[in-house]
Amino acid sequence: MANVTVVGAQWGDEGKGKIVDWLSNRADVVVRFQGGHNAGHTLVVDGKVYKLSLLPSGVVQGKLSVIGNGVVVDPWALLDEIGRIAAQGVAITPELLVLADNACLILPLHRDLDAAREAAAGANRIGTTGRGIGPAYEDKVGRRAIRVADLADAEALKPKIDRLLAHHQALRKGLDLPEADAGEILQQLLDVAPKVLPFARPAWRTLDQVVKAGRRVLFEGAQGALLDVDHGTYPFVTSSNTVAGQAAAGSGLGPRAPGFVLGIVKAYTTRVGEGPFPTELTDEVGQRLGERGHEFGTVTGRARRCGWFDAVLVRQSIAINGIHGIALTKLDVLDGFDKLKVCVGYRIGDRALDYLPAGLKDQAGVEPIYEYLDGWSESTQGARSTKDLPANAVKYVRRIEELIEAPVALLSTSPERDDTILMRDPFQG
Repeated sequence: MANVTVVGAQWGDEGKGKIVDWLSNRADVVVRFQGGHNAGHTLVVDGKVYKLSLLPSGVVQGKLSVIGNGVVVDPWALLDEIGRIAAQGVAITPELLVLADNACLILPLHRDLDAAREAAAGANRIGTTGRGIGPAYEDKVGRRAIRVADLADAEALKPKIDRLLAHHQALRKGLDLPEADAGEILQQLLDVAPKVLPFARPAWRTLDQVVKAGRRVLFEGAQGALLDVDHGTYPFVTSSNTVAGQAAAGSGLGPRAPGFVLGIVKAYTTRVGEGPFPTELTDEVGQRLGERGHEFGTVTGRARRCGWFDAVLVRQSIAINGIHGIALTKLDVLDGFDKLKVCVGYRIGDRALDYLPAGLKDQAGVEPIYEYLDGWSESTQGARSTKDLPANAVKYVRRIEELIEAPVALLSTSPERDDTILMRDPFQG
């Protein structure tokens, strides 16, 4: 049986939470391998809505869940989320949740820096969530971060904090922020340590044992491939690698670990925040997609920008991630449209392109080349078999497969877990 890695193949918000939750029934362990609490996954189980940010979706299923070393962790946000989920009847214990002891922490000063930079950037802001993710990753690669394991060594914390502040005090001064108090930071960490450390252990070792025992691992990505710090619409990206290859490095397992790569793809396209968006619709059609799809960010509540399906971008994501098959979500949002458009190429001046260029000016200047498809008036909501789908909906799905050069493995027709059509079981490889 293969492991499965789930990644977003657009700009995030593709419905990964539901798909990961659905796949958790077939997995033994679920792993988060990058990002932080800027990610938001919504699960709907038996009518109950769970909103997760840091916790792997497997916790709702009672599956062993791992927050890997590739994640940056706000310990206060983690404890708050554990409390909220516990209030919904899901007890998060150290037997259920493993927190990588070599994961780096997000501190209040990271949030301060994130917000101040965005405010100072004005019209040139990137559109971050303001949760300190980017500054925390900067400290990680700058080798000055506080890590989970450091919470167990009170004597070593003070010099680590001093080293961190030697960098941050200058940044704060330049942004007119008050000087950070080393003593206050130390006390905050000492206070939170006994609440977080029970979950901490070498996650790589736990996962190594799991794999050797032949258990199936589900790797859960956050955001989407087009927000990858290397391969996304830079600089309007997140601060981590969101592609499938990060599943290995961000969990401590080798490159064979990701197994079957499942790309989550929405039947249209959305984006939160700033940055290029070739198929964006600012008219009543875009508004209709947003309203029908309930397109508001799980974490931020911000309205998502909406547009037609962009086959060029998804095909590019499939190549970058090594995607074996996709889960196509929110097909039901397209019910009732007489005509649908699909972007099949780009034009910049007199040049035709079959990929999104890396240059910011070119990205902003591309014009989509559209193909028109017939829509359908019948409802697809809740369909659990392709036999229940209108003929034109099936044609739409098949045409997408042709354009993106990858098969549809799963088809989602509502937020409910069981409203999913299985065309190919990812765990069968």
